[in-house]
Amino acid sequence: MKNLKVALVHDYLREYGGAERVLEVLHEIFPQAPLFTAYYNPEKLGENGKRFAGWDIRTSWFQKFPFANRLLSPFRIFGPMMFESFDLSEYDLVISSSSATHLAKAVITKPETLHLSYIHTPPRFLYGYVTSFNYKKHWWTRISGEIINHFMRIYDFEVSQRPDILIANSKNIAARIKKFYRRDSVVIYPPVDLELFAVGHSPLAAKSYFLVLSRLVRGKGVEVVVEACGKLGLPLKVAGTGPQLDELKANSEKLKAKSTEFLGWVSDEERIQLLQNAKALIVAAEDEDFGITSIEAQAVGTPVIAPASGGFLETVIDGKTGVLYGGPGVATADDLMEALQKFSAQGGPSSGWDPEDCIKNAEKFSKERFKKEILELVKNHYGKS
Repeated sequence: MKNLKVALVHDYLREYGGAERVLEVLHEIFPQAPLFTAYYNPEKLGENGKRFAGWDIRTSWFQKFPFANRLLSPFRIFGPMMFESFDLSEYDLVISSSSATHLAKAVITKPETLHLSYIHTPPRFLYGYVTSFNYKKHWWTRISGEIINHFMRIYDFEVSQRPDILIANSKNIAARIKKFYRRDSVVIYPPVDLELFAVGHSPLAAKSYFLVLSRLVRGKGVEVVVEACGKLGLPLKVAGTGPQLDELKANSEKLKAKSTEFLGWVSDEERIQLLQNAKALIVAAEDEDFGITSIEAQAVGTPVIAPASGGFLETVIDGKTGVLYGGPGVATADDLMEALQKFSAQGGPSSGWDPEDCIKNAEKFSKERFKKEILELVKNHYGKS
């Protein structure tokens, strides 16, 4: 194990989310490993760009392409070519982890190289799941998008057969992998750095608002939360930025929801404090792959109100660490309003929710557990070879 030459592969680095948090922990496990990625834009990463300072980052030919940042989405059809251009012949272990297109798994390795591919989800835009970008808005983008996606599905299936082992971030994603790639996978939940959230839970009286902590994009369901809390007159803080911000503010004004506050971007320290002092974190994302924010909330003892679908079925214990509402499909404001009333009927944070139950549940998703399971997977392979 000590002499293994390791390489990490990631789709691209220009935004920071759950996939990039996983990448960071993989780099903690293998700090000497170079990172191969199609495109790297530290300016777009903003404050999060410093997280990758000092890394050995090696980009594809696309990095030097004119207007690369604007063309990243339409050029995804050339994704396999970008990753196939990397020479990984000197490495014993390659771990690919992707944020969006999941074409990082297209890299070509030697037969004796172990290739592990961490799958957050088969690309949502290829298989009918809601995404932040609506390419069906215009007829010309709809037609061209469907043609491109047809070939992309073929590519995606073919390159998904290349890794030796596929790792699913949840049982929910393992089922999608089986359906779309016809392969079994190993489930290893994403890591949450519980030490960052080991701040204890706030006094019950301090919990005065509900919280949304999300990118403000299509598919996250934030408009549902704003509508439900606005109609019920409940205090709501919305932390996050994105193209939906103006629309959400306008909807809030129509509802005359004076108790709804939009905070914009928040730092990690503010994020933790907001979670700590919230009555509950509310999420309404459609077909959520996993939902790492729900674990972060529970890590500080805060319950979660979430749709009874997708990854939330694995992260929230209904009636114990939160409330699951609705079911398969799109969650509505009426569904959420009913869940909020149920949350209060169970006592809310004043009596019905034990913060220790939330914290104990979050411990199942620790960073230490993630590292241990990744290393055990590698050791088991080399122990048998």
